[in-house]
Amino acid sequence: MDGPYERHHFPILNHLTQLSSCSQSALHTEVRAAIDEFIESWSIRGMDWDAWMAACEEARRTFANLIGAEPDEVALVSSVSHGLSAVATSLPRRGRHKIVTTLLDFPCVGNVWLSQPDLQVTFLSPDNGEIPLDRYAESIDEQTLLVSTFHVAYYNGYKQDVARIARIAHDHGAYVLVDAYQSAGQIPLDVKKMDIDILITGLQKYLLGTPGLAFLYVRRELAEQIQPRVTGWFGQANPFAFNPAVIHYAPGARRFDNGTAPMINAFAAKAALSIIQRVGVERIHTYLHALVRDGLDYLGRHGLTVRGPLDPTARGSNLAVVVPDAHVMEDRMRKEGFIVSARQDVVRIAPHFYNSAADVRNAVDCLIHLLQKGEAVP
Repeated sequence: MDGPYERHHFPILNHLTQLSSCSQSALHTEVRAAIDEFIESWSIRGMDWDAWMAACEEARRTFANLIGAEPDEVALVSSVSHGLSAVATSLPRRGRHKIVTTLLDFPCVGNVWLSQPDLQVTFLSPDNGEIPLDRYAESIDEQTLLVSTFHVAYYNGYKQDVARIARIAHDHGAYVLVDAYQSAGQIPLDVKKMDIDILITGLQKYLLGTPGLAFLYVRRELAEQIQPRVTGWFGQANPFAFNPAVIHYAPGARRFDNGTAPMINAFAAKAALSIIQRVGVERIHTYLHALVRDGLDYLGRHGLTVRGPLDPTARGSNLAVVVPDAHVMEDRMRKEGFIVSARQDVVRIAPHFYNSAADVRNAVDCLIHLLQKGEAVP
C-alpha cells in the first residue's frame, strides 16, 4: 500500500505511536509553526487584526472547499455543541415537532435536542452496532422536522450512508443534519452531492487541528430562512458598524458566526486544513481503508472482538476493540508507548495517514500482551 504520508512532520512518532485520531490527532510541524506564528505576531506587534481575521477566512474557505460548499455557507463556532445549540434554538419549526436521532450519536447531540421543550426526540437503537436504513424509513414521517445523525460513529467507527438517509428525510419534507466529526479529513465529503442541509464538525480529530474551533455548514437557501437566537457581533452583516440598536444578520451561514473567533485556533486550522488538502482526502481514504482492512484481519486472527461492522468499507478508521476495562487499558498502553482512546467498553485504535500498518499491528500486540498479563483491571 502507498503511505504513510508526511510521517517525518509528526515529531511525537519518534518516541510514541499515536493512534488516537478519533479523539485527538498528532501534531504536525506546520500546525505547530502556525500556532507559533500567531504567538509571535502577538508578542512582537501587540495585535494584528487584519492578519488574524485573514487566518479565520482562509480556514473558512479551505474547509468549504473540502466539503464542496461556498465560504458563505460556513460559520465559525466554538464547538459542535455550540453549533448544534445555535441550530436547535433557531430552526423554524414549520408546524413540526419531531427530531429523529440515534443512540450511537455522540451524547451532546441528544443533549441539545432534549433541551428544546417544544420538540419530541426519537432515538433509533442499533442492531449489532449499526442503524439499519429501514429504521429511519419507519421513524421519519410528516411530523419530522429534522434528522440529526452521524456520518461515522464515535464509538465503533460504523459509517452510515448519509445520502440515502437524506433521501428518506427529504421525501417527508424533513431536514438532515450530519455530525461529521469522525469523518471529516478521512472520508470524502460533498454536501451538495450528498444533499445535506446542515453539517457540523470540529478540527482535532482527522482534520489535524485543535479543540476550540468548529465549522457549521448550512445550505444557503435554508440559512437565509433562519434568524439565529445564538448570535454575536460577527454574525452581523457589518460588525464594524458598532451599532447595538439594530440587528442585521450576515448573509448565508455567516449569520451563525458568534463573537471574536479564537484566533490561535484559527491559525492552527488554516495550517491543518492546508495539509489535509495537500495530501488529499481521496488518497487518505484509500490508505486508511487498507490500514483498517489489515487491522481487522490481524485482530480477527488473534481472536479479539471488534465492535461495529467487520466489512472495512462500512466503517471509518476506528478499530474498537472490546477489553475488560477500557480506560485502564488506555493508560497501560500509553505507558508502553501507544496512544489510543477508550470509550465505554472499547479501546479505539484509530490510525491516520501518518501511521503505518506496523503501528496498528504493534498496538494490537501490546494490547494482547497486557491482556495476557491481566493488566486490563485496576
